[in-house]
Amino acid sequence: MAGNSQRRGATRKAGSKKGASVGTGGHSRKSLEGKGPTPKAEDRPYHVAHKRKALAEKRQASRGSSGRPAGLKGGRKSSTHEIVGGRNSVLEALRVGVPVTTVYVATRLEGDDRTREIISIAADAGYPLLEVTRTELDRLTDGSVHQGVAIQVPPYQYADDEELLDLAEASATAPLVVALDGVTDPRNLGAVLRSAGAFGVHGLMVPERRSAGVTAAAWKVSAGAAARVPVARVTNLARTLQEWKKAGVFVVGLDGGGDVPIGDLPFAADPLVIVVGSEGKGLSRLVREQCDAIASIPIGSAVESLNAGVAAGIALYEVARHRA
Repeated sequence: MAGNSQRRGATRKAGSKKGASVGTGGHSRKSLEGKGPTPKAEDRPYHVAHKRKALAEKRQASRGSSGRPAGLKGGRKSSTHEIVGGRNSVLEALRVGVPVTTVYVATRLEGDDRTREIISIAADAGYPLLEVTRTELDRLTDGSVHQGVAIQVPPYQYADDEELLDLAEASATAPLVVALDGVTDPRNLGAVLRSAGAFGVHGLMVPERRSAGVTAAAWKVSAGAAARVPVARVTNLARTLQEWKKAGVFVVGLDGGGDVPIGDLPFAADPLVIVVGSEGKGLSRLVREQCDAIASIPIGSAVESLNAGVAAGIALYEVARHRA
């Protein structure tokens, strides 16, 4: 009924009456203070930008403070990244520590000792390892034979010409360098690199203009020798040869109308630069003038000339034979 104070819930229990609230006295002021500016994304450990930055720093440290492979002091570099395909080329590059941006492996790859070592080195070095379709690998390598593996390498780091002499001095052997005069096909450059690696050449010299550079095609043909044999790019080949001659290095050019046959190659046991010209034009006039001798390789009349890779291989074999 109305006014019945015995109804359940109609009365307040003893001691439940709320009293005056105590003031905060500034106790909650700290919670209202700001936390400062938001950190940059790359400074937040959980953010993808931070992980990307850490990976970039790791790659930079692996290639040295100058950003080039260990053992090379200065020099110039090419301007674009290159895709190197083929198991031998990729494995040689990884073995010598060439900085790698990405390692690509084909799906359902039939592995062998080389592919297992490639994956192992890439994993230990922390390189990004991507599994892609063979169609994608064909596109990346521009249709060349890749055998299911490829790597993306940063711009090639060219050596300085003086570094080649330093390498020869460190090896305690007479300097042996191959210079290319007007060779514009990167596959020929790769073939010369392969011969150079086989016969212990201390390095190659190429001019900056009208000459092939170390591209993916050169990497492929070199079968990994591009990772072991440094290539120096010089502004003026004739002037560089002149300076080397003053330092006591002999220069022998290869040409069909040479003074001596390749079997009687002069200065083979001395500090030596072998100059190989282009297949069509041969040695340029200014470079020929710097040669101490011109050697020729006897060939059949039905063959007009040998390409640079074959000519360099024959000449380097003769040098090795004389030095032995």
